[in-house]
Amino acid sequence: MFNVGQDIFKRGFTGIRGDVDGRGRMHTVYWWLRLAFVAFIACTLYYGFAGSDKTRRGVSDGTWEVQRTDIVDRNGDILAKNVMSGHVVLRNKLVEDKEAVAVMIHQVFPYEYSLNDALGLVNSSRKNIYLKKYASDYQRNLVKKAKLRGLEVESVQDRKYPKGRMCSHAVGFVSGDGRGLEGAERVYNKYLIENKDPLQLSLDARVQAVFYDQLSIAMQTYRAKAAMGMLMNSRTGEIVAMVSLPDYDPENISLDPARNRMFMPMRGVFEMGSIFKIFNTALALQNGINKEYYVKEPFPIEDKFGRVVHRVKDIYSFKPPRPNLTIEEIMVHSCNVGSAQIALDLPDGAQREFFEKLHFDEALDLEFGRTERSLMPQKWGPVERATLSYGHGMSVTPMHLMLGVNAVTNGGIYIYPTLQKRGLGVVRGERVLDEEISARLRQIMVRVNEETSGKKARIAGIEIGGKTATAEKYSNGKVDSKRNLTAYVGIFPANAPQYTILVILDEPQATKDSWGWKTAAWNAVPTTGKILDSILPLLFE
Repeated sequence: MFNVGQDIFKRGFTGIRGDVDGRGRMHTVYWWLRLAFVAFIACTLYYGFAGSDKTRRGVSDGTWEVQRTDIVDRNGDILAKNVMSGHVVLRNKLVEDKEAVAVMIHQVFPYEYSLNDALGLVNSSRKNIYLKKYASDYQRNLVKKAKLRGLEVESVQDRKYPKGRMCSHAVGFVSGDGRGLEGAERVYNKYLIENKDPLQLSLDARVQAVFYDQLSIAMQTYRAKAAMGMLMNSRTGEIVAMVSLPDYDPENISLDPARNRMFMPMRGVFEMGSIFKIFNTALALQNGINKEYYVKEPFPIEDKFGRVVHRVKDIYSFKPPRPNLTIEEIMVHSCNVGSAQIALDLPDGAQREFFEKLHFDEALDLEFGRTERSLMPQKWGPVERATLSYGHGMSVTPMHLMLGVNAVTNGGIYIYPTLQKRGLGVVRGERVLDEEISARLRQIMVRVNEETSGKKARIAGIEIGGKTATAEKYSNGKVDSKRNLTAYVGIFPANAPQYTILVILDEPQATKDSWGWKTAAWNAVPTTGKILDSILPLLFE
């Protein structure tokens, strides 16, 4: 078009009669066309970058499309949803009938704006005035029906979380422009903005609610600094519940400290204490160790020169049934002295190799996020090997721990977890332990639950295997007996596990409810028992 116009402009055009006026008229037309084209390009770029007024304010005829699809739990219960709403806006530059607009403002908002107030707003120099954010359906409909120029409804979409804080870490939240920032909202952001079908998670909101309630009660009862709990399907890897306290409000994240948004089961790194005896016992059985160990006195560890460099002790309340214990009894009675001797009888490198099989030596890149990296020993001498046998000298995340326990008890297969609902088909994994050894471990864990520290997690009608842990923390490089971490890990049904559960309390205090004790048997275990008592009917309905 421009080439033709330029040709006419340069060579002239005389019209039918050859007069000069025709040329002048075409000259004018050419410039108008050129200006119109420039204006068209400018408008196209403006609306492309800023969005059209229709896009910005939404439409009122019901054609608005939801910008982000729902998140639901495994049963279809809504966990996150975009909700349509709207703001009533006064755009003074567009107002034609000021009196009519003022009257309508007063009619729609009689308690907020008197007629004089409304007239003052209409006659003000302000361009855009938000009369009411998130106006009711009734108020928005009145404005729409009035069809008064300058008085508009600006449609908005809000992300709502019906379960509130209960699922905050698992589901996450979005930014002001609707982009996922944490949890499933961040991990599955692409799916949520490109699909209309809901994103179905593996979480069960009913089970999640039980975890949340009981962990909240436990934090208050035992005056703990934090509490964590997870439940995973042993066969499919589905995460059925995961709670981290303290938490935050996903609809108003400014209400809580930023540190509350950290999901501790994946970001916290802790020495996990006696739960590691599960791995130590697995190694002993796998390597064919079959003897009794003397456990009545502290066990001295010597260096290569024969000097005692460390003594392994048990807590003062430890009372072995007899001086010499079998490998199975050492785990049942959670004996540190016996565990250390087992570790030192293992082949060189066996302990480290086994922990590497369980991925304790690396950060886990999981489908729903990346864990922190474990803190491994800098050297693997006798002292390190001995203390690792009862969970000291290595720090891992709770997620590392749960996946490791699940692997050695589910038949010996390491399965990566998922936050999406899976079918019951075959789930592939990595073999880390012989199936026969895994079965023996489960029976030992049943004895722990029936005979010793796991008694308060017993539930009538189902066989549960478990192991407790109480790990003292360090302050300024020294053991601080006033600060500890308590935990309980369980598998059920023990003969053919379908679920693995982990409950952790961080720095619980001795209270009257725990009879003056702050070990796992008096806080983490009864908390788990209450959780199990409520969720078993839901899991096996």
